[in-house]
Order: sequence, then structure tokens, then C-alpha cells
Amino acid sequence: MHNAELISTLAGALTAALVLGYLTHRVGLSPIVGYLLAGVVVGPYTPGFQADRHTAEQLAEIGVILLMFGVGLHFHVEDLLSVHRVAVPGSIVQILGAAALGTVMGTILDWPLSTAIVFGLCMSVASTVVLTRVLGEQNELHTPLGHTAIGWLVVQDIFAVFVLVLMPPLLGPTTGGSQLFGLLALAAGKIVALAAIVLLGGGRVIPWILRHAAATHSRELFTLTVLVVAIGISVGSAELFGVSMALGAFLAGMVVGRSEFSLRATTDALPMRDAFAVLFFVSVGMLFDPGFLLRSPLLVIAALVVVMIGTPCVTCATMLLLGRPFRAALGMGLALAQIGEFSFILAKLGTDLEVLPKEATHALVAAAIITISVNPLLYRTVGSIERWAQRRPKLWKFLNARGKHSGAHDGPTADPERPSSYRAVVVGYGPVGRTLVRLLKENDIEPTVIEMDLDTVRRLRADGIAAVYGDASHMETLKEAGVALAGNLILSSSGQKNAEEVVRVARVLNPKVGVVARATYLRERPELLRAGADAVFSGEGEVALAMTESLLRELGASPDQIDRERDRVRRELFGETLTLLPIAPPPPPT
Repeated sequence: MHNAELISTLAGALTAALVLGYLTHRVGLSPIVGYLLAGVVVGPYTPGFQADRHTAEQLAEIGVILLMFGVGLHFHVEDLLSVHRVAVPGSIVQILGAAALGTVMGTILDWPLSTAIVFGLCMSVASTVVLTRVLGEQNELHTPLGHTAIGWLVVQDIFAVFVLVLMPPLLGPTTGGSQLFGLLALAAGKIVALAAIVLLGGGRVIPWILRHAAATHSRELFTLTVLVVAIGISVGSAELFGVSMALGAFLAGMVVGRSEFSLRATTDALPMRDAFAVLFFVSVGMLFDPGFLLRSPLLVIAALVVVMIGTPCVTCATMLLLGRPFRAALGMGLALAQIGEFSFILAKLGTDLEVLPKEATHALVAAAIITISVNPLLYRTVGSIERWAQRRPKLWKFLNARGKHSGAHDGPTADPERPSSYRAVVVGYGPVGRTLVRLLKENDIEPTVIEMDLDTVRRLRADGIAAVYGDASHMETLKEAGVALAGNLILSSSGQKNAEEVVRVARVLNPKVGVVARATYLRERPELLRAGADAVFSGEGEVALAMTESLLRELGASPDQIDRERDRVRRELFGETLTLLPIAPPPPPT
């Protein structure tokens, strides 16, 4: 098809990623392995369909932007400051240590010193996409260890920006000391100016823009607004300040995360980030020449030794010296045992400056594919290694000699705004929802309301009632509302959009939660029950019951006759006798 590189690349890359990702998942590996293999399949070094590499790389960049924007939504300035004592010195030592090991490997291979240094720098920076994926799969992305890891990567990004600024003059003509100092000052000034503009200026402008988008009550306009903010700030950061688009997206996410639109931006505006993140792995796989493994195995092994042994050892030792517990040190070391997007940006610049030979680039790609494939499996061994060390008292005592305590982690503690005392979550705050919330409070049951109307959410919060602004069909919204620890979930609005999905997601978060749903029509009831609702009240059925009871009373029926007829009508309408669910206490916190 003429001029259809974009469509054919999307179709071929995503189809190959779907098939191979599913197969690798079935055999117990991370789907990331399948995505990388999909890149090899559609790449230029294998027969058959060949996707356009440059198109795939640009689509992958969108995935990195959206991923970093999503990470920024959940990572506030306070979190970054809380881990600076570990992230800043730790990441600097880790980068310099890994770069030194790579430089030694390069000199052993008889490369010039400048080539060896660039090779080492390329292997010193971990992949943001891989690390966030690995921590996310283990539910540790938004834990203290996850905050420390993200802060670590932010410092790595800033370091990489400095390297990108300094490489051309340092590897080009001779640079004087004053010129080098000027370049360092310029790079620092650009980063500080970007952070000030985005965090301070954007902190006022961006929420104002999102507020007007939300006021339209159009999900499409709100989604479009969030995407424009994320991609626009990312591109502006790269074009105006010369920093990475990933760093700009992260800062933009921090601004939105500090506003009241954080949860809705996560659930409504970023559902496509996973698909674009998949394209990043596919684009990496497309760079790989399988024949290189046979032509230069020693070079690939040397790169793997630096990334998978050198980096974890340096990182773990640094964390232990900083007083971190062994589990946190080991987890950080294994999480960073891979290379990714920044490695290829540095390698491309080194190639353009004619410093990095082609075989070095192939070695980096091979190392990236292998380390990215193995890293999720490697990270899962943290618990086993910790238990092995605990069985050796002397070793365990030595490893935790400087730690605060064996279970300590870095970063902030759990959010005090989210106690485990929620008893009921009410979806919707119409007339029925208001009545239910009042009854719950009068019976000493603390309700949390999920609402899509921002003004209602603000009013509830001002009245001291916990309220969440977002779509209840998204897992993140139900998590924020505390469904995992709630005794009951009540869908109070008739015609609730995606009501079955709300019930299914709630069951995943809390299988024991009691679910009471409201439906407009009787025909909606079976679907809600199949989805997992315990009781469903239909407007049609309740009107029929009320009319039956009123008619019988007018005809002079006795209370017993009214009860019998009401039960019979219930069985005709609902197929069973309905009983109200008791308000269940929440399960004990884990």
C-alpha cells in the first residue's frame, strides 16, 4: 500500500507483540520478552514482513512520554525530596561505578579511551520503561522502594542530559576549562529553568485548563486536554531546553498529580499508554541482529557482565553503605540490572560523533534485549535471596549492620489520608445516594462517595465526607475509594454506566465485599448478578411492589395477606425473595 508505513507498522508490530506476548506469558515469562522477540521478527534482520523502524521509534517515544507522565501523576515533589539522601548519592555512585566497569571492559578490548568511556556510560543508565513495568508487576511501584527507584531514575535522567550536552565539545575539538564550565552551567540552568516553569508556572495554568475541560462534561475533550498537556510539555522541554522528553513528561505529570484531576487523568486519559509502551520494546527488538551473537559473543558477554553483575553489586553496596536494609538494597540492585532507552540515545550520539563503532552498538542492543528479558525474572528472586541470607546469621548481621532495621524502606510512609476504616463505598450522589450516605453516617458507618461531578465532590469534602472524583469502572478509582477494605459497595444510580464492570473490578479488589446495585429495568438485573452483585433493586420491580401493596391495602387486605402477596410478586419479578444485606465490617488490614 502506497505511503502506509504508519498503518502497516502499527498492524504488524502490535500483532506480532500480541501473539508472542501471549505465548511468553503462557510459558511463565514476562510479556516483555515476547514484545522484544516481536521486534526481532518484524525487524530488518529477519525474513518476512519488515516494519518501518523509524516510525516504530517515534511511536515508542510517545509510549515513553505517556508512561513517564503517568509516573509523575503519582510522584509528588515531597516524595522526591524524601528520597534525595539516597537517590542522589546512590545514583551518582552507581552511574560512575558502572561507567568505570564498562570503560575497563572497553580498554581490555583495545578500544580507544574515548570509545571505552562512551561504551561504559551507555551501560550505566537503566530503562525507565522496564523498571516501572517490573515494579508495577510486583505492586511495588507506589511503595517507598518504588519512590526511591523513580527518584533514582530522575537523577539518572538529569545526569544523562548533562552527558548529552557535554559529549560533543568533549569528544570534538579540544575544549578549554572555562568553556567546559560554561557548558555545565548552561545545562544546569536549563534544567532549573524547566522545573521552575513547569512546576511553578504550570501549577497554576494546567489545573485551570483541566478545570475548564472537565466543566464541559465531555470525556473526549478532557482526554484530549491531558494528552496535549503531556505531549506538549514533553516536546517543549526538548525543543526549548534541550532536555529529554521523558523528563518533561515526568514534570508535567507531577503538576497534574498535585491537582484534583490526578485520578481522572490516570483512569480516563492514559488507557493507550500500555500499547505505546509495547511499541518501545518492539522498536528495541528491531535493532537486533541475531547473527551478531555468533560473530562477537565475547563482546556481548562483557556487556552482560557489566550490566547484570557489576551494576547490581555497585548499587547494592552503595545502598548498604547509605544505611538501607538488605532487602531494599538488593531490590534496587536487581531492578537496575538492565539498560534501555537512554542507552540508545547516548549510543546514537556516540555513533554520530564517530566515537562508538558499529559492533559496540550491536553489543548494547544484544545486552538490552537479554537484560530486559531476564530482569523481571531476576527481580522475583529478591525474596529467595533474602531468605538464603537470613539462614546465615553472621552474613545477615553484616549485611544489615548499617541498616535502620531489617524491614525498613526509604521514602514516605503510607498515606494517612487513606485509613483502613472505610465501611461502605457509594457510587453516585443523587437523591438515592444522598439518602444512603445520611443513613450510613447516622449508623456510625463512614461512607466514601465516588462521583463524576467535580462540584459535588468539592462540596462533599467541604462537609467532611470522603469523596473521590473519577469513573467507578476503573480499578484505580475503586482503589482510591478504599473498596479493598470496604464492607459494602453500593451502586446508587440507576442506569449506571458500565455497572457490570464496576462490580467485576470490585470483586477483583475485594472478593468478600457486599455489592448492592440499582437498576432501571428488570432486564438489567441478570447481568449485574452474573457480574457478582449480591442484590439488585430495579425501579420497575419496586414500583410494582409498591403499587401491589397500596392496592391490597385499599381493598382491605390483612397485613398477613399483604406480606404473602408481596412475596409472591417478588418471586414473579425477581425469581426469589430479596433480603437486604447486612452492613458487613471491613476485613482486617493485611
